[in-house]
Amino acid sequence: MATAWLVHLYTASGALFAFLALNRIFGDRYRDAFFWLFLSVIVDTTDGVLARRADVASRLPRFDGAKLDDIVDYLTYVFVPAFFVWHARLVPDRWSVAVVAAMLLSSAYGFNRADAKTADQFLTGFPSYWNIVVFYLYLAGWTPAVNAGLVLVLAGLVFVPVRYVYPSRTPVLRTPTIAFGVLWGVLMVAMLWQMPAVSQPIFWTSLVFPVYYLLLSLALEVRRLGSR
Repeated sequence: MATAWLVHLYTASGALFAFLALNRIFGDRYRDAFFWLFLSVIVDTTDGVLARRADVASRLPRFDGAKLDDIVDYLTYVFVPAFFVWHARLVPDRWSVAVVAAMLLSSAYGFNRADAKTADQFLTGFPSYWNIVVFYLYLAGWTPAVNAGLVLVLAGLVFVPVRYVYPSRTPVLRTPTIAFGVLWGVLMVAMLWQMPAVSQPIFWTSLVFPVYYLLLSLALEVRRLGSR
C-alpha cells in the first residue's frame, strides 16, 4: 500500500511543479518556468507505468488516481501555459483575455468529455498540449496576432471529435512513436538549455515529431472512418 501512495504522491508532484513554474513566470524567468513544466511532462509520461506496476487501483480502490492526474494535467498543460500567454504578451493585449479564456474553457470541456480517452487508447479532440504550443510560440517569435490566431484555431479543434494518438498507449506504431518522442524530447531539452537564443536548425528539426504525430493521428482517423 505504501508503494501505491508513493505513486500518487509522484503524480501530485506535478502540482508543485506548476506552482514553481508560475513563480518563475512572475519573475520573468521564462526558461526556469519551462524547466518546471518539462519536469511535469516527465512525471505525466511515467506515472501511468508506475501506477500499473504498483497496481494502485486495487491497492487503493477508494482513491481516484485518474481524477488526480486530470487535476494536475489541467494545471500543467492548460492553466500555467495560459497564464504564460498573458504574462509574456504572446498575443495582442486587447485579445489576451479572450485567448486565455479560449484555452481554459475549451480544455475544461476537453478534459471532461466522456470520450476524452477512448477504450482503444486515443485522445478525442486536440489534446490541450498548450505547454508545448506556448513553448514553440515563445521561441518562434511570431507576431502576437499570428500567435492569437493559432491558439484560437487549436482551441476550436478541442471540440472537433478527431481522435489523436495517445503517444505512450496507442498500439499502432507505439514503439517507433515512443522512440521518436524520446529523440524529440532531447531536442526540446537542447532548446531549453539554449534559451533565449535557440539554434534555428534544432528548432525546425524539432518540429518533425509534432508533424509526424499529427499526420499519424489523421491517417488513423481516416482509416477508422473509412472502415465504418
